[in-house]
Amino acid sequence: MNLQAKLTLGYVLLAVAMVGVISGLDFATNTQQQFEATLDRAELLNPLAARAVRTTLNSQLSVPLRTALRDPELASQLLDLLTKSPTILEIAVVDAKTNDILADSDPARIGAKAEPYPDFRDFVTRASLPEKLKVLRPNAPHYFQLDKVLATPAGDPVLRVRVVVAPVFISNVIAPTIRHNALLAILCLAGAVAVTLLFSALAFRPLGRLRHQLDLVTKGEYDPEKLPGKQGTDELSVMASKVNLLGQRLRGAQYEVFDLRGNIDRLLVDLEDAVFIFNRDGRLVFASGSVEKFLGRDRSDLTGQQITVIFPPTTTLGLLIAQALQTGRTIRNRRVPVASPGETAAALAVVLLSVDTLETLPGGNTGSGLLVRLRDPEAQRKIGRELQTADRLAAISRVSGGVAHEVKNPLNAILLHVEVAKAKLSRGDTDVQPQMEIISREILRLDRVVKTFLDFTKPVELNLSIVPLQDLLGEIVDLAQPQAEAAKIRIQVLNDAEGAAVRVDRDLLKQAVLNVVVNAIEAMPEGGELRFEAITAEDTAEIRIADSGRGIPPELRDKIFRLYFTTRKEGSGIGLAMTFRIVQLHDGTIDFTSEPGKGTTFFIRLPIAV
Repeated sequence: MNLQAKLTLGYVLLAVAMVGVISGLDFATNTQQQFEATLDRAELLNPLAARAVRTTLNSQLSVPLRTALRDPELASQLLDLLTKSPTILEIAVVDAKTNDILADSDPARIGAKAEPYPDFRDFVTRASLPEKLKVLRPNAPHYFQLDKVLATPAGDPVLRVRVVVAPVFISNVIAPTIRHNALLAILCLAGAVAVTLLFSALAFRPLGRLRHQLDLVTKGEYDPEKLPGKQGTDELSVMASKVNLLGQRLRGAQYEVFDLRGNIDRLLVDLEDAVFIFNRDGRLVFASGSVEKFLGRDRSDLTGQQITVIFPPTTTLGLLIAQALQTGRTIRNRRVPVASPGETAAALAVVLLSVDTLETLPGGNTGSGLLVRLRDPEAQRKIGRELQTADRLAAISRVSGGVAHEVKNPLNAILLHVEVAKAKLSRGDTDVQPQMEIISREILRLDRVVKTFLDFTKPVELNLSIVPLQDLLGEIVDLAQPQAEAAKIRIQVLNDAEGAAVRVDRDLLKQAVLNVVVNAIEAMPEGGELRFEAITAEDTAEIRIADSGRGIPPELRDKIFRLYFTTRKEGSGIGLAMTFRIVQLHDGTIDFTSEPGKGTTFFIRLPIAV
């Protein structure tokens, strides 16, 4: 179902809902009005019937009450009152003590026991609409009463004049109104649907033209000269104008392809990469970048040549490319030895080879082509070294910030107490021993800070070895297990790095990771879950340590790797700073994500051993 059909259907359903709601409200109002009108009639007939009973009794004072109430004239009057309302079933005079019917609009009922019914006034004022609709059904008739008590001068009840209401009769009164309203609702609904369909057809006509324009653009058959010259100012007309402009630009885009290729060439030359694109027949259709650097041949001489000529299968590079062409497998940054231009096979250079399969080739041709990219690993290492230098400078900045903060506090304290001592001596007070003790303590504290900083920044000799990532993670888990069990913390290990290895100082890196683990355990004083995970990417391995603790507040996240920064009274502020430094020494990175109340996850990324 398209958008136009969905919106049209939605409008129709909206019209149906509106007519239905209005009809339902009208029906509910009519029903309530009929119940109230019936109650008004019953309340009017009740005192009239009571007056007729009093008149009859006053005219026959010498006759017993039961005999007087059997007067045919009274029965005639009650029947006459009954016929004045089509919804009243019975008018009866009932003995207040014995509940016997002494007079009735139906003489056959005289002498019978009066059945008790619910009060009609209470039902009309309190009952809900569903309850009122329920008593209107003829298959289960319901009756209600409205009583008026006749009492002696002393206030003792003698008789009850009862008006019995049959709600089923109300439905007979409402039925003509319901039929009239239903017919009106159907006519309104039909009119609303017709207007909606007409409005939808008119409103979506510009959208149909717009869809036609987009189809032409997609097929490449777009011709702005065939479009109507007059354009509207509504939103769809403005959109059609923009589609028109887009079609014109797409027609002109083919003239910009050569400029785009030139820009790509300049970009690839700057990146010192060489890129080759071969069609499904294995012929070169595009070459750019530093082709001469890797092949020793001008790229203009290579166009149209077979892939086996440019990359002979007798070489390692050609063999790998041929296998990728046959199997469709992707190669990412594979280190491949190649003979440098003008050199013998004994003097080998190394390139990074990447191969991708292409479904769409330049020029709009479809098929299974091949994209080959050659990269200089030395250039990549140069960029990596520059990034590492930047990271280390950032690390030094963090360490220096922490040290500056720690040095500033004792210096301020020393300066303050020197001033206090000078003030005392100027007044002739030679008792400066308290100030000297404080100054001495602060000097010792400052000495400790400086020594820690020197220990932190002095060169570290790494004992590097190739360690399987799985073994390293297992050793760290074994070391963390006792402390975690004592803190009622569950440990979960996920290993997706089988076969991956890293070149690290085993003991030093375990110390770095354990600093993170200890912080994670201390962040869960009431227990929780500690998760270890090892995964690999293209050329990096990643160790993740996640806890379910209280998390790190946003305002502290930029400070946690600073030397001497800690949020615990017994903390030294050295652990995470040392971890940061150790990871940096291994040419790795450390980062984290945290959500207050849900936990923190640290990510330690290291180069995979080649």
